[in-house]
Order: sequence, then structure tokens, then C-alpha cells
Amino acid sequence: MTKRLSVAIVGALVVSALAGGCGRSSSGTAAGENAAATTTGKTAKDLVPEDVRKAGTLRVATSEGYPPMEMYKKGTQELTGVDPGLGAAIAAKLGLKFSITNAAFDGLIPGLQGGRWDIVMSSMSDTEERRAAVDFVDYFNAGGAIMVKKGNPEGIKNLEDLCGRTVVLAKGSSNLAIGEKQNEKCATKMKIMQSEDAPTGLLSIDSGRATATIVDYPVAVMYAKDTGKYDVLPEQYEAGPWGIAIDKRKTALRDAVAKAMEELQADGGYTSVLDEYGVTANAVDGVLVNTQPWK
Repeated sequence: MTKRLSVAIVGALVVSALAGGCGRSSSGTAAGENAAATTTGKTAKDLVPEDVRKAGTLRVATSEGYPPMEMYKKGTQELTGVDPGLGAAIAAKLGLKFSITNAAFDGLIPGLQGGRWDIVMSSMSDTEERRAAVDFVDYFNAGGAIMVKKGNPEGIKNLEDLCGRTVVLAKGSSNLAIGEKQNEKCATKMKIMQSEDAPTGLLSIDSGRATATIVDYPVAVMYAKDTGKYDVLPEQYEAGPWGIAIDKRKTALRDAVAKAMEELQADGGYTSVLDEYGVTANAVDGVLVNTQPWK
């Protein structure tokens, strides 16, 4: 399939897929049965497809701006965080070099479909809508939390309290979908502003242009802790798995990444990465593909 055709096909899917909420898919079970039949006795390195093996590098894409998941080391353009750290560990298990690229979040799946990178690791919710375009190897569990200015001057308690207010949400994110779903229930509609990412959205709160935002919980907690400028409300909405996205046509690579996750869980490498960033509580239990057990 040509690059142009693959992008055209996914284009119709990605508009809704990028903003989807949490969901399950029966296709995940089939993926697990297939994996069990073809990976027995093999290592992650054994399962790497020949084209990726020849290239010698695992090309990963992320969207910087979600500490502790993906961020720049202070004063540098070097990407660090849970996603780069785990991505590097997966590449090592696959016997490949590691390369990571920063890109706009809403361009990650189209870029994957177009062959610009091999996998996407960017705090991306594993949703049924997105599975129309990609498969996921799940590696994290979290939901969206409401962030407001320190002291919560407008007394926001929950999603219902956002009705009639200006809210800023990252374009293409599952948190945008949470806000839009709530807005359908509001008698007095929200004014929803869309930002490129979480840090840009927080600037709108700083300036008073927006009352609140919704950010993935571990990210929200770190922003609040590091800046001292925000409160994070305790409830998590649409909590569910985040996944490593892989082109749906690349089942061999998907299985290799799943096997690498299994090996990292077994030898402590997975826990070590999460420990480094204080998010061990968000670990997944076992290896999941599209929210279903891989084997």
C-alpha cells in the first residue's frame, strides 16, 4: 500500500480516533491468540521484523510537554521521561538503536501510518476509536483530572461545575473528548478553547482566559508540584490504559514490542523506569494488547 493511500485511508478514521475516550475491543483477544501461537520460545530480539532489523533503529515519536511522561531535560533539547526511558529499554530488548522524535500530538498517528516512525509513545489512551488505525501495547493506567488556579478561586468541584465556563483542552487528546462529552450535558455550554499541549493550556489559566483544564493525572500532579501555581482535583475521569501505538499492519513489530514488555516486566526493567519518575502506581499488570491479555 502506498504512503499516499495509507494516509488517505487513515485520515477519515483519525479525526475521531485522536479524540476518543476509553474502550475495549474484541480484536484484542484475537491478537493475543495469534501472538501465543507464533512467539513461543522466542525472545523479543528474535521477533523483530526483517525490515526493522535491517534498519537497525527503533524510530519512536512522542509529543513533548507532559512531564513526567515526556519532557526536555532542563536547558537542553534532550527528551527524557517515562516514555523516552521505556522506549529506550524496549529498543535495547529488540537489539536496536533508539531514536526519538518530537512531533505535534495530533500528527502522531498519521505519521505512524505514513511510515515516518515505527512506534508512538506519548501518553496516548488506548481507545476503541484509535484501534481503527493502530494496535496498542499497553504500558500505563491513568485518567484525566481537572486543574485550576491555586486556591481554586471559582470553587470547581467536578465536571458539572465546568458548564458555562471557559475551559482549555489539548487538541487531539482524550481529555478534549471528556470535556466535549460533558459539554453535551451542560444546560449552559462551556466555551472550549483548544491548545497545542498542556503547558500552553496552563498559560490560559495563568492569564485568566480560562477557568480550568483537564490533564492526565500524573502529569497534572507534577505540574502542580513543580510550579506551585495550580490545584489538581482528586477525581480521575475516563481512567484507562495508555498504549504504545503501532501501525495495525505491523503485527510482527507489535508482537516484538509486546515480548519486550514481557521481558522488561520479568527482569525489573519496567518497574525501574516507572520508579525513576514516581509513577509505579500507574503500572499495568501483565502484557496487554488492545487492553486484552497478550497470551
